[in-house]
Amino acid sequence: MTDNETNSSVRGDRDLANAQDIIVCEGVSKWFGDFQALNNVSATIKEQEVVVVLGPSGSGKSTWIRCINRLEQHQEGRILVDGVELSNDLRNIEKVRSEVGMVFQMFNLFPHLTVRDNISLAPIWVRKKPRSEAEEQATSLLERVGIPEQADKFPGQLSGGQQQRVAVARALIGKPE
Repeated sequence: MTDNETNSSVRGDRDLANAQDIIVCEGVSKWFGDFQALNNVSATIKEQEVVVVLGPSGSGKSTWIRCINRLEQHQEGRILVDGVELSNDLRNIEKVRSEVGMVFQMFNLFPHLTVRDNISLAPIWVRKKPRSEAEEQATSLLERVGIPEQADKFPGQLSGGQQQRVAVARALIGKPE
């Protein structure tokens, strides 16, 4: 991915001029051995902005997104999420991960947990929320994504589209910036 490709975000009609910069990437580069997956990528994403990362297979889209959540480590450049720089400081990485929600092509739902449990697991374990509160939020999010009737089913009982909606609800329960 090059810096030109990141300038193709899709922006809504709302005024983003006064919105806070929530993700800032400056000159981000990443290699896998001799292969350069990211080449000097720079982009700024504002609070509440919806961005589509679009490009051909193998162009670095997923790698860039994984770097933003520090699932991959970039070798050059800087990434700031809500003013926190992603460096080798584990406290910064944990802070960013607790505030960033992402959905990938592989949804990574736990097959042995119900849909409701998949969504409420992180708030219970990471944020120490009471189970009843987390489950209530999960139910509300399932209504929001249009599949409240699937709450007690297991991921293997759902279609791919339904699994994707569960993954979206799971990302939203963390109230990402």
